[in-house]
Amino acid sequence: MPAAVRGGGRSAARPRAKGPQKSAKPRVAKPAREGASKLRAAKGAGVSPTFALVAVAAVMTAGVAVALATGDRAQKLSNAAAAAVTAKAADAGLRVKTVHLQGASKSAQSAIIAAADLRRDQPLLGVDLAAVRERVERVGWVRRARVIRLYPDTIVIAIDERRLLAVWQRAGRVNVIDGDGAVVPEADPGQFASLPLIVGQGANTAAANILPSLAARPHLAHRLEALVRVDDRRWDLRLKDGALVQLPATDEEAALIRLDQLEAKSRILELGFARVDLRDPEMVAVRPRETAAPRGAVADGV
Repeated sequence: MPAAVRGGGRSAARPRAKGPQKSAKPRVAKPAREGASKLRAAKGAGVSPTFALVAVAAVMTAGVAVALATGDRAQKLSNAAAAAVTAKAADAGLRVKTVHLQGASKSAQSAIIAAADLRRDQPLLGVDLAAVRERVERVGWVRRARVIRLYPDTIVIAIDERRLLAVWQRAGRVNVIDGDGAVVPEADPGQFASLPLIVGQGANTAAANILPSLAARPHLAHRLEALVRVDDRRWDLRLKDGALVQLPATDEEAALIRLDQLEAKSRILELGFARVDLRDPEMVAVRPRETAAPRGAVADGV
């Protein structure tokens, strides 16, 4: 059965029950305090330094014996030695009881634990740390991961999680993307309504350049319904009241500064225009809602 996962701070060591126990999920521990050393964590788990040193010495001795052998016999000796050390360590109590997850948000934890595929009471020395790390790093939430064995019964998985940037809609599909524009498949778009909505082909890779500028303008950001990518070269800002702010293909920041100035001077966003066209650096064109032109004229910038 899956190992238990705890999500809390450091806990006191618990005495082990004698006799056979039913297999259960390992606990998932909360992130440990930064700066706590492995030795300190080991003491908190109830293992003495002498015990830890003996375990390490056993592994090193087995490694030296294997290094002295050659050929196919060396591989067989290596496998046998590793199996013997793992079995003896497991008999001595070195078995997985807890998975300690660090740096993962609540939304990401279940996918990470499932990918780690650790089982309660499996031999601690038998856990392939590199394989666990590779599986965890395949999860869309995860940018990087580190996996550490902590004696006598804990596996620590430290996560560098992707920063979610926006909800991306295109061709009938909706996904959450990270700061690099990559889709995070495990993230449910319905759970991230607070993220900006971007629409269109190429919007995912271009959004990181414009979203900080919009976030720095709360008077505009709170009116924004969606950013629409046009021909993968420029943006239209679709506002909640139905208005459209058209930005140029280059120097978006200069256009936004001009919009700031118009808003400060005349409250242009409150005048009910159907369109505010900022594509021409020499002038600003506006269109009232009552005299909206045919679609073709809008596309031609008339």
